[in-house]
Amino acid sequence: MLVVGNWKMNLDLAAARQLSSAIAASIGPLDTVDVGMCPPFVALDAVFAVLHGTGIRLGAQNMHEEEGGAYTGEVSASMLRAVGCHYVILGHSERRQYAGETDQTVSKKARKAREHNLVPIVCVGESLPQREAGTHQAVVEKQVMESLSGVDCTHASELVVAYEPVWAIGTGETASPQQVADMHGHIRRLLEHLFGRAVGSGIPILYGGSVKPSNAQELFNQPNVDGGLIGGASLRAEDFLSIVNAARR
Repeated sequence: MLVVGNWKMNLDLAAARQLSSAIAASIGPLDTVDVGMCPPFVALDAVFAVLHGTGIRLGAQNMHEEEGGAYTGEVSASMLRAVGCHYVILGHSERRQYAGETDQTVSKKARKAREHNLVPIVCVGESLPQREAGTHQAVVEKQVMESLSGVDCTHASELVVAYEPVWAIGTGETASPQQVADMHGHIRRLLEHLFGRAVGSGIPILYGGSVKPSNAQELFNQPNVDGGLIGGASLRAEDFLSIVNAARR
């Protein structure tokens, strides 16, 4: 199981140190669950200093697809590696919506991340109109196939996919356990098609979308749900630790 906190654009430097320290001090042995934290860029170095040696892995929320150059405001894969990142979130629906990212952009970023031994957490998910129209599986299939096109993955540990229905992100709404199980099963079949059964069957598929302590256990019990990408609940140490404990169970 894998539980990753996506802090989004929240917390100043002092609060980032405080939150990561509180989680690291209370999380206990990471023998049955892997844990990651993805703070804003400005807090990566400070949070890495807290997490180093704890077993909790650092991640970033985005990166540019180029090695370097005149890309004001961007960061590269090598920069993320230099500050201790293991994961990088790519293609989150908020990036797709607000920054105009496409499946092709995500594919370029994911390929560059792998070149630098970063583990991409590639996000996919449908909107409410797409769900209501019954096109949700086709939408997610296109996102998976195009976002992972050309991505080199020879071991299951080199890639993570996160299913985040857009209508459930930050809304308090959560997909039903059956909806989650159905979509995760669909994604699993796609991963096995792309990377072969031996690799595709082991790539972690996370659920994200208003995961909280009260529903984490039921969601994590569903087939092909290998953990969660946690938004709002990752900003509270007690809530995040409760979700990690649900993954342990």
